Amino acid sequence: MKQKILLITGWGGGTKLLNSFKNSLESKGFEVHLMNIFNALDPHELEKNVEFAKTFDVMIGWSLGGQLATILVDQIQQKYHEQKILITIASNPCFVANENWQTAMPQATFQSFKASFEHDAIATLKKFGYMVCQGVSTSKVDFINLQSLIQPQPLNLLKQGLAMLEQLNLVSILENYSGKQYHIFAEQDVLVDCKVAQYLQQIPAKFLEIENIEGSHGLPVFKFDLLTDKICHYLEKNN
Repeated sequence: MKQKILLITGWGGGTKLLNSFKNSLESKGFEVHLMNIFNALDPHELEKNVEFAKTFDVMIGWSLGGQLATILVDQIQQKYHEQKILITIASNPCFVANENWQTAMPQATFQSFKASFEHDAIATLKKFGYMVCQGVSTSKVDFINLQSLIQPQPLNLLKQGLAMLEQLNLVSILENYSGKQYHIFAEQDVLVDCKVAQYLQQIPAKFLEIENIEGSHGLPVFKFDLLTDKICHYLEKNN
């Protein structure tokens, strides 16, 4: 029977960015549903998505999508006592640094980004897109490709996404999750430092696997075949 994967995109760009990744996973025999971000801070919205997500076997999320996938597996575990497989890509469980989680974006940097977004959303999104591609030798070409795939997003959804990035701290969920979890980080990522992996290695989760691979934050956009191979290998081992 085909494993069902729920694949959740990141902030700012829409689902088209992950179409190639979705197709790559489907070519390996998985059934994949691609989902945009949603407002997990709204209890009604969260409940609706938990109900939908419980029919899947594996939750995969990129960046903010990884945080959303983490919330979904936790909610499913709490409500239905089921453990789904969690896979995150270039995702920090706590995106903005605090006294308990320092390997994240400094608070002042995030506030500056948020203010810039309020002032000029389009220019800020373009800057964000460039950061997604930075760190690798192909960043200029990658940025052109990224721009061709980005879909305009509702302003309200983008603001909700920023609120989630600012407020969510999911380290304790990962610590206490009794299902299998696999976290992949990009070594040249300028948005989510791959050093996060070192800190996650130290948490007392039961079934935790972590891997760093070469690439920028845009790993699932530009290295989808490599990611698919890694994920296939992981799921074969953990079936």
